[in-house]
Amino acid sequence: MALLLVFLAGCATQSGLRSSSRNSYANRHIIIDGTKRSDVALTAMGLLGTRYRYGGSSPNTGFDCSGFIQYVFENAADAQLPHNTAEIAQISRPVSRSKLSVGDFVFFNTLNSSYSHMGIYIGDGQFINAPSSGGHVRIDALSSPYFAKRYEGARTLF
Repeated sequence: MALLLVFLAGCATQSGLRSSSRNSYANRHIIIDGTKRSDVALTAMGLLGTRYRYGGSSPNTGFDCSGFIQYVFENAADAQLPHNTAEIAQISRPVSRSKLSVGDFVFFNTLNSSYSHMGIYIGDGQFINAPSSGGHVRIDALSSPYFAKRYEGARTLF
């Protein structure tokens, strides 16, 4: 049972962050030039099919959801983000679902814990993410029964 919970935890990881580096993101909002939105989406789309790996942050070894976000934003927008969904939520700003734009974050409560999963909105009600259950980076719909029930909100760095 404990192994199953670790596997399902997926994106709630703080893997790769030391205590001192986690604190460096506290009370800091990152703002990225809006012209980078398409670069973020294209970089994310280029990673479709990359395998899932708990704690992963590289296309060579695999991604968990926050490692995927971290990698995409570092490579597409030169932004250094934490490898933790809740910390990414802290450094981003809320955006209403009706105002979602390409490159914004969508957050989900998948473990009875706020901000336990996230993805990158790519338009038309779809987002790209690294879910543990799918085994690879994929596109999902916000309206899918699983994600619609667990949708927690959207945030942006743009």
